[in-house]
Amino acid sequence: MSRSPLHSRTALTAAGAVALAALVCAPGNATAATITLPPAGAGFDYQIGGAYTPPAGVEVVTRDHEDSPVSGLYNICYVNAFQTQPGAAGEWKGLLLQDADGNVVYDDEWAGEAVLDITTEANRKAIAEKVGGWIDDCAAKGYQAVEPDNFDTYDRFSDLLDASQAQDLIQRLAARAHAAGLAIAQKNTADLAANREANGLDFAVAEECGRYEECDTYTEAFDDHVIVIEYDDEGMANACAGWGDTLSIVKRDYDVTTPGSGEYVRETC
Repeated sequence: MSRSPLHSRTALTAAGAVALAALVCAPGNATAATITLPPAGAGFDYQIGGAYTPPAGVEVVTRDHEDSPVSGLYNICYVNAFQTQPGAAGEWKGLLLQDADGNVVYDDEWAGEAVLDITTEANRKAIAEKVGGWIDDCAAKGYQAVEPDNFDTYDRFSDLLDASQAQDLIQRLAARAHAAGLAIAQKNTADLAANREANGLDFAVAEECGRYEECDTYTEAFDDHVIVIEYDDEGMANACAGWGDTLSIVKRDYDVTTPGSGEYVRETC
């Protein structure tokens, strides 16, 4: 799970959703699909740590791809696309990044998340196929969008990975999402927001852009189609002061727990 950037348009209908015709071009194939963006400024809940009944006022929710969407809401499907889930490295044989000593590289910030090796086209194709299966499952379950996490992993391991590799993979995932009729989010990675059209990305999910003073970078690229998650009071105050009337903004606890956990936090502007 990614939690911070680390350096990383359209008019609403009466129902608050946006229909967008997207022409998706994959190698040897061209598919036209209509996708729907999340309504700008809608009440949002981030439930990647576990599904629960959304609080009153929530119109948009993100859940893990293994969970079911919520009937009547706009649902975003979370997939970890550039790193493994904790303890799942064994499912990615031959696709794990290794250091100069041949050791698998792990993200120290998130114990158990191994970094995927996106350095070759063959690897990116294989990773896109595996994650693409999850994306297809999201569509089959009734989700409207997908959120591929850790787009910014290259920035945390810049001695081994680069932005061009990350963008090649995200473009493959965008094509897969659009072919399935799903919108696709840019997760964090403010440094690449200006490339959103070339990368095929439709809206942004920005963690701690208030804290890192990056929200304007996302709105310049995605207008009001930016969902903001903050984890501390200062970041939340900054986000609400600047964009509380236009963006979907929520404060969650750092581990994104469920109600009753003792650590659960959910606040809005």
